[in-house]
Amino acid sequence: MASHTAAAAIPSSQSTDPIEESEALLNEKEMKKRRIVRDSNLRLKILPNQWPIIYSTHYNITCMGLERCHPFDSTKWGKVFKICQEAGWLTKENTIQPMEAKTSDLLISHTSLYLKSLYIPCNVAQAVEVPIVALLFPCIIERCLLKPFRYQVGGTVTAAYFALERGWSINIGGGFHHASTNRGAGFCIYNDITISLQFLFNDTSLSKPIRKAMIVDLDAHQGNGHERDFKGDERVYIFDMFNYSIYPRDQEAKEAISKAVRLKRFTEDGEYLRELKINLKEALTEFTPDIIIYNAGTDCYEADPLGCLSISARGIKIRDEFVFRQARKNQIPIVMVTSGGYTRESAGIIADSLLNLKEKNIITLEPEFREDISDDEI
Repeated sequence: MASHTAAAAIPSSQSTDPIEESEALLNEKEMKKRRIVRDSNLRLKILPNQWPIIYSTHYNITCMGLERCHPFDSTKWGKVFKICQEAGWLTKENTIQPMEAKTSDLLISHTSLYLKSLYIPCNVAQAVEVPIVALLFPCIIERCLLKPFRYQVGGTVTAAYFALERGWSINIGGGFHHASTNRGAGFCIYNDITISLQFLFNDTSLSKPIRKAMIVDLDAHQGNGHERDFKGDERVYIFDMFNYSIYPRDQEAKEAISKAVRLKRFTEDGEYLRELKINLKEALTEFTPDIIIYNAGTDCYEADPLGCLSISARGIKIRDEFVFRQARKNQIPIVMVTSGGYTRESAGIIADSLLNLKEKNIITLEPEFREDISDDEI
């Protein structure tokens, strides 16, 4: 029997080159991603009179009061929209309502094993850090928690395309920077930043292909999710400015950061804005991206119990203005997502910042890059 097996072995001349196998596998993965992009319904059309601002009432998370078990204001997205609406700016008609990301969309980044694990309540409870969620029926978790997150993923992908068309866009939601390909954490289930960039990298229909991207993460916490996802990927430059003494302290993920600005506890406006201006300018000198994903967390706010920084509401407004001005000055499309923020004031801070961008004509209905922007203006 042994000799028969040996005689039936494949001749060495017919064996496959390991490098060719690897390339074939890589090409298969890339083709799969391209098919996902091609078949997706997340890329929407925008009318000339519509702002490239994305929001849906589906974003808000409510579940029999259980949302109060976590310090995150899970209805802040609706509050941001309402404030801007009451200011006479945003309406349902002049903004964009995104589609919900389907499982097929999520698979451009997440593993099927991870997505299946979300049917188990204790896994979701661990990711959102609300233990009582483990006691809920999967159908309730799906409707009250996972679906809102998927709508926000759809919003970030849609925003990414609008930024290419208009020069800027804002998803009043998203920024789940602790989620990675095969895990959720820190109230983050799906890695919308990674998903949106994978869509752009693999969209062959774009008139100008997206080959390089920069993530500017100014949430108070390290963005370990997208850092794990893009570790070793030279197409992505990660600028992360965070409080190094708080969650997640992910050493492995830190290796993926292109420029890290490590902040001490209770850093105040002056030092914070000075470090941002110096280091972001350096980053844009070192790397010229085709698009910027701006993770604009407000948990750096001085009253935030988890961010442990001391940035004023005015400081956050100046921060956002500076980042947008740098993108416009360098003619780089920018996508803003709102990310973390664990105070009841967070929604108002975000809305005031957006209104400031509009009032100063930094964001306009007309797609226009301006080279006459001076840093002295802020």
